[in-house]
Amino acid sequence: MDSLSQIVLGAAVGEAVLGKKIGSRAMLWGAIAGTIPDLDVFMRYFTDPITSTELHRGFSHSLVFAILMAPIMGWIANKIHKKREIGFRPWTKLFFLCIVTHPLLDNHTTWGTQFFWPFEYRIAFKNIFVADPLYTLPFLTFLLIAMFHKRTNPRRTMFNKIGLIVSSSYMALTIVLKGVAYYQFRAQLKKDKVEYLDMDTKPTPLNTILWNAQAETKTGYRVANYSFFDTKDIEFSNEFPKNDTLLEPYKDQKAVQQLIKISAGWYIVEEIEGELFFVDIRFGQMGMDINKAPFLWRYKLIPDDKGQIRVERARQDFGKASAGSVFSELWNRIKGN
Repeated sequence: MDSLSQIVLGAAVGEAVLGKKIGSRAMLWGAIAGTIPDLDVFMRYFTDPITSTELHRGFSHSLVFAILMAPIMGWIANKIHKKREIGFRPWTKLFFLCIVTHPLLDNHTTWGTQFFWPFEYRIAFKNIFVADPLYTLPFLTFLLIAMFHKRTNPRRTMFNKIGLIVSSSYMALTIVLKGVAYYQFRAQLKKDKVEYLDMDTKPTPLNTILWNAQAETKTGYRVANYSFFDTKDIEFSNEFPKNDTLLEPYKDQKAVQQLIKISAGWYIVEEIEGELFFVDIRFGQMGMDINKAPFLWRYKLIPDDKGQIRVERARQDFGKASAGSVFSELWNRIKGN
């Protein structure tokens, strides 16, 4: 999830482990530990953009990483705070729990993590958007209230626990909401007599009221949105053809194989004015017009004279769309159809 959510979670876990002994220092170290896994973003400076994307939320978001990093950070913190005689083991426990909860939280997003690295299986429950105010703001509020109490005050522990319970309860609720939304999409596809192979559901930005579905057919994908305030039937888009045949000349090349792996197979290929684009459809569209709004995440495939593909992140032209208009559309759609 977003950095603020990870900092708040790390700080709260740090407080729960060592808050009674070292007060706000536990929150500080917890917040630091909660951001460590996301340092993998610096991979972009050491490798090509596609490989860095492929590696994102891999090793650094794994159980193995938490096991290896915790004693290193525990040793460092113990040396810094040697006079407090906390001990190596309590520090290691703090860092392990603060680091491992980072990928456990990220497991609920669309991108997910390779939590069981080195196995390539990626966990992505897709029940919460990468930033959700209803998860983060109440959690942050209780954490701040806890900070204003002395470490020996039982109310400090109480408010920190409430923050952890409220945020965890909301996360559990999003799983239930995803199940309800999935059932509604499935029922509509059955009513429309649409044959589909698989269906992917996820919340739209910043909320868990409006949900998005992508139904895979034999030749492409159909997209729909559903709000819990809807009063009319769900309307699925026209089919977006997969156009997989456009990739055939290049499908054995490493770059293309990487893109297919990154997208987990949820992609379409577009040819626009003679240029080829690989579109990862999992991250949705820019706007609420399910038939016309462009998909956000795309790569430009550039073949050289020998037919070797070079990949670039494509800058999407959203025309007259602006952040304000897009969020206005989102808000109106949340209120129902």
